[in-house]
Amino acid sequence: MLTIYKTTEHGLEQLESMANGTWVKAIDPTPEETQQLVNWGIDAEYINYSLDLDEMPRIERDDDYTFILVRIPHRQPNDDIPYITIPLGIMIKGNMIVTICRYDKEMFKVLANGKYRLLKTGKRYRFALYIFLETATRYLTHLREINRMTEAIEDQLQKSTRNREVLELLKYQKSLTYFATALRANEVMMERVQRTQIFNYYEDDQDLLEDVLTENQQAIQMTNINTEILSSMMDAFASIISNNLNGVMKALAALTIIVSLPGTVAGFFGMNVMLPLSDGNPTAFLVIFGIALALTAIATFIFYKRDWF
Repeated sequence: MLTIYKTTEHGLEQLESMANGTWVKAIDPTPEETQQLVNWGIDAEYINYSLDLDEMPRIERDDDYTFILVRIPHRQPNDDIPYITIPLGIMIKGNMIVTICRYDKEMFKVLANGKYRLLKTGKRYRFALYIFLETATRYLTHLREINRMTEAIEDQLQKSTRNREVLELLKYQKSLTYFATALRANEVMMERVQRTQIFNYYEDDQDLLEDVLTENQQAIQMTNINTEILSSMMDAFASIISNNLNGVMKALAALTIIVSLPGTVAGFFGMNVMLPLSDGNPTAFLVIFGIALALTAIATFIFYKRDWF
């Protein structure tokens, strides 16, 4: 899907045809749309890079274009790994900027809805910086979501004897690994962007790039902290689950002993041999019942004091 935007005096507006100073948003383009991008001067190789889910961040420059590839977070709630990263290609060529991605992300809607007051499609390099900034912001947002989810799982783990909660934590640990790898690669790419000085034409752009690097570094640190905490948490709760299971086994063993005591007493007095109270004593049943009850009470008290219940 190709969507063309341009900043006018009324804000960011959607156009029906190409014009100077536009932003072209390409989401999983069809072969016909890919050809249209090629006709506008976008190399098909860069389009394929942007749609390849394994591509890593980088910047490539030539006399008439600048191509930047950055990895952005992607949420997939019904998958084994709830959060991954995907590539986003940014092509700055002539008087237009083109973004190419496989999925239509929420960040594109945020950019189109005027979150950033100074964002203008005609200022192509500043537009790219706002994409970087929104990318870092999205990472931080998803990291907070992961924090909330792991805290909820932590509450369940305290009473769990199953592996399901640990496996849930493992999913988020995989997501953090994806985030850490992508954020570090993004940082290397942005530092290279800073060294090329393509954003040094305006002082505001330099300040914005510094803000982007700061936000990205914050996301890296937050990812590292969350990874360490989650790894320690998984080790700790593996022991907790084992302890919980041991507690259940102790309780079952105690109940088995308590339930077997009355049967043991009844079995002794049911033998076909001479035993005390076997001479027709009318209180024999009450005495035997009392012995069984007393043994049961004593065993219950002992197990309770030993904290087996």
